[in-house]
Amino acid sequence: MRILYIDIDSLRPDHLGCYGYHRNTSHHIDEIARHGVIFNQCYTPDAPCLPSRTAFYSGRFGIQTGVVGHGGTAAQPRVQGTSRGFRDWFDEFGLARQLQHAGLHTAMISPFGQRHAAHWFYAGFNEIHNTGDGGMESAEHVWPVIDKWLKANSQRDNWYLHVNLWDPHTPYRTPAEAGNPFANTPIPEWLDDDVLAAHQKAVGPHTALDLMMYHGNEDPKWPRQPGAITDREQLRRQIDGYDTGVFWADHYVGRIVAALKSAGVWDDTAVIISADHGENQGELGIYGEHGTADAATCHVPLIIRWPGGAHGTHDDGLHYNLDLAPTLMELLDRKAPAIWDGTSFANAVTSNKRQHGRDSLVISQCAHVCQRSVIWRQDDALQMYMRTYHDGFHLFPNEMLFNLTNDPHEQFDIAPTQPETVLTGAARLQNWHDEQMQHLVDTGAQVIDPLWTVIAEGGPFHAIHETGKSPLPKYLTRLRETGRGEGATLLEQKYARWLK
Repeated sequence: MRILYIDIDSLRPDHLGCYGYHRNTSHHIDEIARHGVIFNQCYTPDAPCLPSRTAFYSGRFGIQTGVVGHGGTAAQPRVQGTSRGFRDWFDEFGLARQLQHAGLHTAMISPFGQRHAAHWFYAGFNEIHNTGDGGMESAEHVWPVIDKWLKANSQRDNWYLHVNLWDPHTPYRTPAEAGNPFANTPIPEWLDDDVLAAHQKAVGPHTALDLMMYHGNEDPKWPRQPGAITDREQLRRQIDGYDTGVFWADHYVGRIVAALKSAGVWDDTAVIISADHGENQGELGIYGEHGTADAATCHVPLIIRWPGGAHGTHDDGLHYNLDLAPTLMELLDRKAPAIWDGTSFANAVTSNKRQHGRDSLVISQCAHVCQRSVIWRQDDALQMYMRTYHDGFHLFPNEMLFNLTNDPHEQFDIAPTQPETVLTGAARLQNWHDEQMQHLVDTGAQVIDPLWTVIAEGGPFHAIHETGKSPLPKYLTRLRETGRGEGATLLEQKYARWLK
């Protein structure tokens, strides 16, 4: 069995043609999708990058592993304690190790473990090829490593290869020779003048006037990346930059396909295309960042082309990306470790049978904000209840509710008008949390919710509130200088005890 996993950082499903995007960003991915299964509702349970990939390869929620952030205690796995044997849980029970047990040679082409000092990310891999630029490399720099590996290994049996492409991630670094393939194609319709005007008043990192997190200054090294969205030209530049990154990654997906066809193994190779997370591109007023626990950040593409499996189908079930681990085990006739939190959806891969999926999903974010959200179906609509514990200086209310079916870009918070649905979402979140804390008790781990560890250590890594470390005092000055004094005053009041 040959399995290729293509991991495209920051890739939104709705910016791919096979998910209905109006721009031609993904010709090669779309062709793969036509011969496989498109999973319409797949989400990472923990965002952004480090928590997501930790969950994926461990097969476990961040609340269980302890990895929910980008810095501090919550960027490291919790200490396993006396249950640790010669090997720890990441190596003993991680997905890559299970693939080894299934007889596959495991290889990875990615700098991610070094980028985040996440060395557990490499557990269970026979080969690790670090492309060396910590995620700043674009596809033309990754391709020679991929090409070399495929030429040496593609015709052998029983391998699993993880390939990491970074081009949709900020800063947008697609080389100049790619041009702008979307110069004459409109940006998404929902980003109209009224929306832009409202977004220009927003406060918080990565809002329209602060694309560079806490300022709007461009870096001349990245001509595709605006520093601030001051008008519609800069708005187009932002969206074009992202879409060109998707286009460039897709171009190299095409080269991978061509290499496998040339080696004569394309028909016998399983191909999985996904991402660690999506990307806010205007949702909640945020651009070019994976900064919230919502559909914009946590909804990921999942396309599976399995030899002899279903093709040309869509699955609408609610799934986590970590559900892929037990799915692969079932497809390989192996038993999934009991410690995993995933649920197999193998039937959807091997046949045209659609699966209901999970009853609801809980998605989390503790690097830019501290939020948890619940997504479930109710009244023929996809509902999302959001709970904010730390707003990351965005002035989000404690509770929000969005009807994702009618409002996919999260423009209208309906929490004030639908209190009963809010209570339903809050109850689902509480029930999930109780189950997770009980599971911590049962496994003998530290019975601590790492979300609260993040807050206790001064706040999310990219929005520290702790006195002396916080970017907030300087940012308040910028807000007032850019006509957002009202927001500055509200932030001052909210974080008063940290500004003394």
